[in-house]
Amino acid sequence: MRVRGPLADSYPGAVALVLLALTPYLVLTTALTPLQKLIGPDLGLSPRTLQVTAGMANAAYAFGAVLGVQLTVRLPVRRVLVPAAATFVLGSVLAAWAPVPGLFVAGRVLQGLTTGMMLIAAVPPLVIGWPVARMPVTAVVMNLGIFGAVALGPVVGGASAGTGTWRPLFWITAGVGLCALLFALLTYEDQAPQDPDAPVDLVAMVLAGGGCAAAFFGVSELLGHRLLSLVVLGPAAAGVVMLVALLVYEARHRDPLLPVETLLTTLPVAGILVALLGGAVSVAVVELTQAAAQLRGLTPLHAGMLFWPEFAGAIAAAALFGALFRTRWTPLLAFGGLVVLAAGAAILTGVARGGDALIVVGSGAIGLGVGASVSPALFIAGFSLRSAQLPRVFAIVELLRGAAAFLVAPVLVHLATTTGGGEAVGVRTAMWVSLGLVGGGALVVLAVYLAGGQRPQTPRLEAWLDGSGTAKDSHPLGARLRAGDAQAEAGEAASKA
Repeated sequence: MRVRGPLADSYPGAVALVLLALTPYLVLTTALTPLQKLIGPDLGLSPRTLQVTAGMANAAYAFGAVLGVQLTVRLPVRRVLVPAAATFVLGSVLAAWAPVPGLFVAGRVLQGLTTGMMLIAAVPPLVIGWPVARMPVTAVVMNLGIFGAVALGPVVGGASAGTGTWRPLFWITAGVGLCALLFALLTYEDQAPQDPDAPVDLVAMVLAGGGCAAAFFGVSELLGHRLLSLVVLGPAAAGVVMLVALLVYEARHRDPLLPVETLLTTLPVAGILVALLGGAVSVAVVELTQAAAQLRGLTPLHAGMLFWPEFAGAIAAAALFGALFRTRWTPLLAFGGLVVLAAGAAILTGVARGGDALIVVGSGAIGLGVGASVSPALFIAGFSLRSAQLPRVFAIVELLRGAAAFLVAPVLVHLATTTGGGEAVGVRTAMWVSLGLVGGGALVVLAVYLAGGQRPQTPRLEAWLDGSGTAKDSHPLGARLRAGDAQAEAGEAASKA
């Protein structure tokens, strides 16, 4: 007998589930910077230990997406989602209650791991489990659930720090997680797993988990160590090597957990590059701006309120994505998002010595840029494969995006604090590096797109949703260049004849 909850056929219920499942942890990823001075003394945690805790939580989130795919391939999705939501509540309660440091650390890691799992167990069913007419709304919900939550983090963190206490925020997080668990039960539907006989990809699990843990631990040790010190460079390099090995192994595997080989065409590669750039630069720029606000002596509440435009920008980007979702212009939207993100970084180069207006305008550009780039990029990659592959595509993109975001940001913050000439000069230098990364990366994305000979395409959503084909045709990498070489060779052969 199949079990069905009373809201199993409710689209609003499915939307509420996604928002409640994703937003709590993602808000915390950018909310905790102004709270560290409260958490540390209360729990006896040094700034370095707090940094490592954040790194391990983020590593768990990136790995959780891969673990979520492995579990949902072999098990009914809801049998993964419900325990993950319950464990998230447990982790949040541990972090909020935490009479000793170890419980806080364990709670934060559980929050990250289970959010990554819920991303895979809740979001793809919302995309492919409802009619095509719902998809633009789903795109808006995803954008707000992921990037709107991250954009709201500095505001929430500043407001919480303004109260002089940090535990209520974690109790609220636990309450939201409990609501997510409730909706997971109310919308429960015991559907058959995708492939119950699929093998367990143990190698992928080890490489993904070990790679994320080692790399994130290494960069977390930058607080108090030099970039080239063994405790930083050793784990970071080992982690990156393991993640690269994961991609190579999955590309050559006959039955891969992550569809690396099928993603090596023009549109998925361009989309993944956009997601990496948008995720990495936006997180780095926000952390640098928060550091500059502290440097200027702004109170946490004052600084947090200056980030409201970032959330407003994310809302505007989500609405724009929803309006363009069924058109051929989403690649242009994603590329334009990178341009706006670069503009935001350029505006914020003077944030350490500028006025509040710089943060207001710059954060608005960052919210608009990341919202317009990363979420459309996810769909650009997903539309190039059949809909059944969407959970695996989301997993690999989130793994790589998370790795890029949470590896690059600590390095740039370290650069800001160690550059000669004072922290103000260091923040400006790190901002210029961020601008260079997103600007140079945008040129690489454009080159990949043009070299593939791609043209804007209206997505074939009906065929994609029913599994009969892809939504967009993705050309082989460098297809236009190869065609030019072939024509040149044919012309040369004709002239010789």
